[in-house]
This record gives sequence, structure tokens and C-alpha cells, in this order.
Amino acid sequence: MVTINPRRTPLIAGNWKMNLDHLQAIAFVQKLAWSLKDANHDFTAVEVAVFPPFTDIRSVQTLISADKLPLAFGAQDVSAQESGAFTGEISAAFLAKLECQYVIIGHSERRTLHNETDEQVAAKVAAALTHNLVPLICVGETAADLELHGPSAVPVAQLRAALAGVDKAADIVVAYEPVWAIGSGKAATPEQAEQVAAQLRLVLQETLGQDVADKTRILYGGSVKSSNIAAYMREPNVDGALVGGASLDVTEFGNIVRYLKHVG
Repeated sequence: MVTINPRRTPLIAGNWKMNLDHLQAIAFVQKLAWSLKDANHDFTAVEVAVFPPFTDIRSVQTLISADKLPLAFGAQDVSAQESGAFTGEISAAFLAKLECQYVIIGHSERRTLHNETDEQVAAKVAAALTHNLVPLICVGETAADLELHGPSAVPVAQLRAALAGVDKAADIVVAYEPVWAIGSGKAATPEQAEQVAAQLRLVLQETLGQDVADKTRILYGGSVKSSNIAAYMREPNVDGALVGGASLDVTEFGNIVRYLKHVG
């Protein structure tokens, strides 16, 4: 049986990465909202968020606002800078004006492809919080990290660094994404995800206090599908999922969101 911690509303988040233009995004959001409404999805029981590319955000915002759709949305990255001569960067102030609720920070693709350091991740977290955006902080290890350091060591160190200077009143989300599982079709087991999530919650407790640790949602990401989401959600420290490839299929993503409907 899946139980919901009364202090932590589960969050299913779809990271579209560099996929879907603004017209495709509009069609996706409309279909997702309609299908979940037809299925009588309770958005107060399981929150749903999408993370489109920057060029889609205004279109998504306009649609959600005009049609009063019960979906949250956010950006896939943010600049650590407030403003100035930083060509190509997008500030937290801009995202706040677009009514983004969330922003992904420290995704493994940013860390590996763009060489983002723990210090840069921490600066972006601070920038997001300054403008009341909820940072969705990604942590995770490569296969080499896992072999060298064992489970949880790298994600724990990354989270400690990201929380440097974060106020105890801050609202954050943490996503554990084992790099070795992303897009591989070889997901971490629910037990592996729970082991790391439990260690991440200890870091939250030690850094920000028990109250924050109790209410902060920890997501799992890495080859999440409708066929395996329920198993992760049975774990006491897993509060949702950051979905990659499967979030591009409206039907599949909707089935992931509705995991409570097909769990005994």
C-alpha cells in the first residue's frame, strides 16, 4: 500500500529537456490537463509540474493562467547573476515575472556538459530563493562514482554544498538522479533509491533542521516509467519523481502521475 506523508504532497515533475517547441508545448499541456481531468485526478493529492525549454515558458504560463489549469511549471536552469552583461543567461527575476514556481538546478547534464561546479549550483540556489522560486536541486553519482565511493557519498556531498547559506525557512525540493540510470532503461531499484533518499534527508536534518527535513520532498529520477513508479512511491523517503524521456509521452506521463490509481 502506498501511503502519503501528510507533510509532503507527492510531486511528479516532467523535465522536457531540449524537446518540444512552444506550439508542441501548448498541445501537450492541454492534452495532459484534459486527460487528468477526465480521469478525476486529485491535484491536491499528487502535484504535477512541467519544465519546458525557456522558449516555451511564456506560452505555458499564458495557457495555464488563462484556462486556470491546476498544473505547476518551472524552468530547467537559472543564472546565478541578477542582471548585466551575461549573454544567453536567464535570471531568477525573469522567471519570477513569468510566474514560474520551480527551477531545476544542478541537473547532471548541466554538471557534465557545462562543467557546473558545486559552488555554481549553490549560487544558483541562492539566486532562485531570492526571487521566491523553489529550487529543485539535483544530485547524483556516475557509475564510476558509485564504484569508487559507494552509494550516497557523492549525492550527499553535492547536497551539502548546494545548501551552503540556505535559510532554514527556505522551500526546496531535492531530486536524486543516479547518472548511471538516466536514459539507460536500467533504473535504480526502489531500495537503492530509498537508501540514498534517507541519507539526503539526514543531510537536510543536520543542515536545516528537523522541520525542514520532514517537509522537504525528495524525488527519484532515472528511467522512471508507469510500470515502476509505484514501487518507488512505496518507499518512505521518496516523495515523487523527476521524469525525463517518459514525460514527453502525454499518455505515459499521465499514467505516472496517476500511480495511486493502479497501486494496491
